[in-house]
Amino acid sequence: MSPQQNRGKLSLFSGSIPMSQKQRHHLLKGISWKSQGTIKYLLFLSFLVISVTNPYPASAHKVEVAGDVGGTLHIEPNDNPRAGEPSQVWFAVTRRGGKVIPLAQCNCRLAVYAEPYATGEPALLEPRLEAVAAERYQGIPGTEIIFPKPGIYELQLNGKPVSGERFKPFKFKFEVTVAGGSTQNTQIQRDVNGDLVEGESQKLPIWAIALSIFGFIGILVVVLRNMRGGGE
Repeated sequence: MSPQQNRGKLSLFSGSIPMSQKQRHHLLKGISWKSQGTIKYLLFLSFLVISVTNPYPASAHKVEVAGDVGGTLHIEPNDNPRAGEPSQVWFAVTRRGGKVIPLAQCNCRLAVYAEPYATGEPALLEPRLEAVAAERYQGIPGTEIIFPKPGIYELQLNGKPVSGERFKPFKFKFEVTVAGGSTQNTQIQRDVNGDLVEGESQKLPIWAIALSIFGFIGILVVVLRNMRGGGE
């Protein structure tokens, strides 16, 4: 491009030479498209940061099978328990063919272990099971659990038929990941030995906070580049 053309281009933006209506139309159209592209990119980065900083997504129901009996674990809310907060737990226990085994027909026992644990180690919790109604199931084993702190737990459900019922004794092991609680209050509960178990809600992990910061820095860099580009 010649020096004369460069001067003509600069004068167009400096205002020394008036722009025609057509030129202003094209200029505004170009800025509009750039602004729309910037907004879409910023929205994309925002959603990306939000999705990455959510380290505990909801999981599907957990299913175990032992002999002729199957068991499905569900934890409310949304199979995503949080430390220090009450979680409603229920088990849909069925015979082969889909027939439900209610708690009244099963001598069931639930034990909760914090991973990792050694063989023979006493359970952290032994919640009492009650007959509950959940979804399409009636009278199935259920209880409320307050997990003391974030981490991985193993829920063991043992069962054998009461007198007159016919199904094989079973033992299910369900692995559960517990996220940090959203409340700031310390939750206190008793374990099976009567000792107090104290669990504190955990804050957002450091790596998640760092990702959020880097994401917003990236957004700021994009905005500054577009501002500089628009001023050239």
